[in-house]
Amino acid sequence: MANKVEISGVNTSRLPVISAARSTELLERIKAGDAAAREEFITGNMRLVLSIVKRFGSRKASGDDIFQAGCVGLIKAIDNFDLSVGVRFSTYAVPMIIGEIKRFLRGGNSLRISRSIRDTAYKVLKTRENIEAEDKEATIGEIAERLAIEEREVVYALDAISDTVSLYDPVYNKAGDTLLLMDQISDETNTEEIWTERVALASAMDALDERERNILFLRYYEGKTQTEISEKVGLSQAQVSRLEKNALREVRDLMSQNL
Repeated sequence: MANKVEISGVNTSRLPVISAARSTELLERIKAGDAAAREEFITGNMRLVLSIVKRFGSRKASGDDIFQAGCVGLIKAIDNFDLSVGVRFSTYAVPMIIGEIKRFLRGGNSLRISRSIRDTAYKVLKTRENIEAEDKEATIGEIAERLAIEEREVVYALDAISDTVSLYDPVYNKAGDTLLLMDQISDETNTEEIWTERVALASAMDALDERERNILFLRYYEGKTQTEISEKVGLSQAQVSRLEKNALREVRDLMSQNL
């Protein structure tokens, strides 16, 4: 496929090359609705699509089909590109072209989704939109209730039409540096605030006597009831309850001092 001159009826040896200045000019005209500029810009960027298609040359899908999928990604990039962000068009377009090709390849190798499941999914999406328009939270339960179906049907339908992505798919920041999707996902379980609270909690727990510390550990780390704890430590349930409350009060006071 790498040595192929014609692909999808396009003679690749004759594809034009457009300069950066010409690209900017064409993009400005495209945003103004110039159809001729759009056509020229698409043709002028087909070499970019072709260079990406070569990466998928070992796949079983035909080169023509992969090239056409890449062109769809190119057109989507053109429609969504914003000149004001200060990024080169190619930087913005490459991940969209790759993504469209990967979606095509996944679609060709995955299980077919039945029409009934797709219909359910579209009804779910429409219902969710209606609920959110009412300034309400579109929960799975609320959607299922309005459609008179089981919650599991809502979840299954949405899963069936969703596109899977890899954490190693490339994304780009405004400076044009290549980043992975996983680099853009924050870890909300280990923020600075939560980390500080954990340190303060550990310090407060260390300040308790061994019996109080043991009761809190059994109650909140092992999830035991006060009755179960009373049997384990040899105290009445009322004593365990009183010690637990005193220990929690002391922990809160110590944490407020440390934060």
